[in-house]
Amino acid sequence: MIIIGIDPGTATTGYGLIKKTGKKLQVVDYGCILTSPLLSPGERLKNINRDLNKLLDKHKPEVLAVESVYFFKNLKTAMPVSQAKGVILFTAAKKRIPVYEYTPLQVKMAVAGYGRAEKKQVQKMIKILLDLENKPEDKNKRKDDATDALGIAMCYAVSHRDA
Repeated sequence: MIIIGIDPGTATTGYGLIKKTGKKLQVVDYGCILTSPLLSPGERLKNINRDLNKLLDKHKPEVLAVESVYFFKNLKTAMPVSQAKGVILFTAAKKRIPVYEYTPLQVKMAVAGYGRAEKKQVQKMIKILLDLENKPEDKNKRKDDATDALGIAMCYAVSHRDA
């Protein structure tokens, strides 16, 4: 089974694809969908839709796992992230891909075994559990978004034993 994890954002949307075979997890692809701040909000969302469609067509995931948007330290980012998540949900629905949402707490619990784990702990566990030589980063050197997306995909993989 191929699972895509998404860390939504308007400027940067992280994605991570993993393949689950029995209990084994293997990285398929990861990176970030980037949009230019020079574009209008609508154009940025359109670009997220276009690039996500390409990923879904290329890898044919059976499930999409996305971070649940429920709390923001910065209220200014709440609306754009929610809009990006809406585009992600819409794109998955058009492709008839089931969507599962996970809070950061659930992801930390699934990956590190502790819901209050530090970000570095979670990243280290992702690297270990997915047998990666280095912490994931995309070609633009953005590490956290791609790593978070892999963690979200892993959360689905460990939460659904039948996957």
